[in-house]
Amino acid sequence: MNKKVGIVSCYFKKNYGSALQAYATQRALDGLQIDNETIDIRCISKEISRGKLNYYRRNAFDLSMYSAKKGFARHLLQQRIDPDFKNNMRKRRIAFRQFEQDNFRMSTRYKSKFELSQACGNYTDVLVGSDQLWLPLNIEGDYYTLNFVPSHINKISYATSFGVPRLPAYLLERAMYFLNRIEHVSVREESGRRLVREITNRDVPVVCDPTMLLTGEQWRDIQQKEPLIKEPYIFCYFLGNNPEHRAFARRLKKESGCKIAALRHLDEYIPGDNDFGDFAPYDAGPEDFLNLIKNAEYICTDSFHGTTFSALNNKKFFTFRRFRKANAHSTNTRIEYLLSALGISDRLLEGNEDVLRYMSKTIDFSSVNARMVEIRKSSMDFLITALYQ
Repeated sequence: MNKKVGIVSCYFKKNYGSALQAYATQRALDGLQIDNETIDIRCISKEISRGKLNYYRRNAFDLSMYSAKKGFARHLLQQRIDPDFKNNMRKRRIAFRQFEQDNFRMSTRYKSKFELSQACGNYTDVLVGSDQLWLPLNIEGDYYTLNFVPSHINKISYATSFGVPRLPAYLLERAMYFLNRIEHVSVREESGRRLVREITNRDVPVVCDPTMLLTGEQWRDIQQKEPLIKEPYIFCYFLGNNPEHRAFARRLKKESGCKIAALRHLDEYIPGDNDFGDFAPYDAGPEDFLNLIKNAEYICTDSFHGTTFSALNNKKFFTFRRFRKANAHSTNTRIEYLLSALGISDRLLEGNEDVLRYMSKTIDFSSVNARMVEIRKSSMDFLITALYQ
């Protein structure tokens, strides 16, 4: 029987990690010579958003939620009042749109989840993953749960993340329902495995993020050969608003003599970042993001995928905790698990550390690379079994 897989992913988000993990999922299936396409979400996004409204209503008095969304709101406002900023964000959107057009095979645009459900008969399997697709907000949206997929279609979760260490009590029953419908479940970090076990009493494997299914060498296929920046630089990829992380990068610049290349105003508008960095390429698409990592002398990031690609390219990097440990919306767990799995937990910093001390700390990439080979193999074994069992 010829297989055809429908991929449910967050390919459309203007986020470098989201775009690249969605691409990696498609490419991993290509490597197995399995026909696949990414399900086009555009015509059903409003329907999904209406489900998410339940989350916002229920958490209307949760101040930490407003704090998390404040930067995003400032981002939208700044585009309204600052023509230059609006133009820079337009450049970024164009770069992402071009990457999407060049690299994704998209499905038909379905007008509703009902129509999509009817069309699932065209697939032998529907695969969801990776990224933080099972955040409480997304469970309310009820798309990444695969509840729209008919029971007789094989359903697979590949490296899907809850993004948080625990779910609200009111979502546990719903989580039990959709998790039990998915025949083959895998998650991206240990906290996700623990959650699935607590909710369903199922013991599921932890597999690597799709981006790690490809080697650093394979990722060079979609980026230009020449460095975008011709002189030594520190690449700063910060999603959070933590001044101490920028201060560390500035101290690193002083001690190393390298300039700073920064991708500014990503998940939120951060006024202090307007003059952060000697280079700030707003027109950098996901393939350019890979080039900036590959050719950097040092990398400073608070991002899971920034950390992943730093490791894949054997770079000298420093990862920072984006959230305070007490933050209920913290997504630190995925970074902590990744670094632990690679045996380099000492690369996770707060920002107030002594730069010279950490510059002198080397990373044993022979050990890291060996761990990645092992993780990649076991993850591909899960995927092959899920598709053919």
